[in-house]
Amino acid sequence: MSRSGPGDGGLGAAAAGCSGGHAVGGGGLAVVAVVGRPNVGKSTLVNRMVGRREAIVEERPGVTRDRKVLVTEWAGRSFKVVDTGGWQAGGAELDRLVSAQARRAVEEADAILFVVDVTVGLTGEDREVARLLLRSGRPVLVVANKVDNEVRELDAWELGRLGFGPPWPVSALHGRGTGDLLDALVALLPAPASTMERPAAMSPQAMSPEAMSVVIAGRPNVGKSTLFNRLIGDDRAVVHDLPGTTRDTIDTVVETPGGLVRFIDTAGMRRRAKQAQGAEYYSMVRALQAIDRASLALLVVDASEGVTRQDQRLAERLDAAGNPVVVVLNKWDLLDAEGRAKVRAQVDELLGFLAYAPALAVSALTGLGVAKLYPALAAASEAYRRRVPTAALNRLLASAQAAQPAPRAAKVLYATQGATDPPTFTLFTNKELPASYLRYLERCIREHFGFGPTPLKLRARRRAS
Repeated sequence: MSRSGPGDGGLGAAAAGCSGGHAVGGGGLAVVAVVGRPNVGKSTLVNRMVGRREAIVEERPGVTRDRKVLVTEWAGRSFKVVDTGGWQAGGAELDRLVSAQARRAVEEADAILFVVDVTVGLTGEDREVARLLLRSGRPVLVVANKVDNEVRELDAWELGRLGFGPPWPVSALHGRGTGDLLDALVALLPAPASTMERPAAMSPQAMSPEAMSVVIAGRPNVGKSTLFNRLIGDDRAVVHDLPGTTRDTIDTVVETPGGLVRFIDTAGMRRRAKQAQGAEYYSMVRALQAIDRASLALLVVDASEGVTRQDQRLAERLDAAGNPVVVVLNKWDLLDAEGRAKVRAQVDELLGFLAYAPALAVSALTGLGVAKLYPALAAASEAYRRRVPTAALNRLLASAQAAQPAPRAAKVLYATQGATDPPTFTLFTNKELPASYLRYLERCIREHFGFGPTPLKLRARRRAS
């Protein structure tokens, strides 16, 4: 099996004034929802289907909460597979929200894999899920999971009473029987919209060449998932006031007037990595990987609590990744004038190293100020890839040095822009330049060429005598 998925590209500047977007579908690909009660092995089966560990797996219920959509291929047919949280009848509010996500996945699916744990046997929750699936009218395959040997195959036949035909005995962990299951699944899928099937080994970049990836990062319970849902115009992420609700990274491509944007919701970052264990540890690893792969970052801060040292450490991590950052001061509507002034001062004090990054005041819950994010992202994207003429760069540096000479007769003899993403400049000097003077030159370059909310890199090379 091979996995493929959409990738990165660019965001047009025409996004200015856009108040939101809508999620882009999977190019006509069929959708398969993997559902069942908690802890029956749904995420393990999804990982087996896509051929790698994409979904977080842990031997306890409730690890998966949001819908996670992946693209895979079997027998020359590409399709989307949706991992869902455990479906539970009743329960606490968070359980009901997770179950609602699973229902959404069923409503949007072309076929369903209903996973049951044969080592436990049929439960009341399994029967409740079966009744809901029967009413959905979707084709369903019952997956008798954890059939690790022939003895367990006999236990699987009990599941035929659910009303979906003979069950498919598999071991998602070891791969036993999954090939036969996928053969049957592909046969159930509707015919593709085009006779030209998407190649199985197509690269992520080829599937969505224009999508700019934007990671939404922040500490737990600052409103990342609420902002994610607001930006994509859909309740893809479970939103609850319990810290740590989001466990895995989920993403959606949104069509905006400025082009395609891939928004990536991540789990909240704890204060220290060593405090994280199990699923929380893998959530943090996925979040860090998303940060490193993303083109831009939205750093979400809970303005009602102010800027914390934890926010500062995460901002340092984003800055080190070298991508443009937009600071999002969420829950701004909860502050009075004095509180807002205090938060602005904290931004200047604790996030001063991100002085190039705009700090935008929003309320993800009400939509206040969210429209400002698209123009900020568009400006950052354009500046991130900008290249300035060498002659203009050297004229600017000559003027800057004339206005404020470097100490000890140090001088930039010549400069060139060696790279973009981010803009990187090499300065050839006669002597070593102090760090403070390099910051002065960086500020001059940023202001003169309008680089705005994107990081710049300056490298000074002393010319040999």
